[in-house]
Amino acid sequence: QVQLVESGGGLVQAGGSLRLSCAASGRAFGNYAMGWFRQAPGKERELVAAINKSGGPTYYADSAKGRFTISRDNVKNTVYLQMNSLKPEDTAVYYCAARYGAWSMNEYDYWGQGTQVTVSS
Repeated sequence: QVQLVESGGGLVQAGGSLRLSCAASGRAFGNYAMGWFRQAPGKERELVAAINKSGGPTYYADSAKGRFTISRDNVKNTVYLQMNSLKPEDTAVYYCAARYGAWSMNEYDYWGQGTQVTVSS
């Protein structure tokens, strides 16, 4: 079992930044690829960014490229999502997820409870 707890969400003005964190506990964090997903009201959940167990290669959705950066610290068992130049359309609940082995677009084994990000215009 892997337990995931997200933090760092909140309310920010357009153009601002937030850094989300996802702390993992349980089995060896270094064996898991990690992903950040988001789901806005009335929309499907989408993968925003993913990172392999060693820290690379990474994936970014087109909407995140150039603005978001995913990273991980395998000593602290934590994955981060640095979000810059935030837009109102980034408003969503953000979830981190863990997958044993390589990253995937949608097949993950463990999920966090989510953290709300709200970007005001």
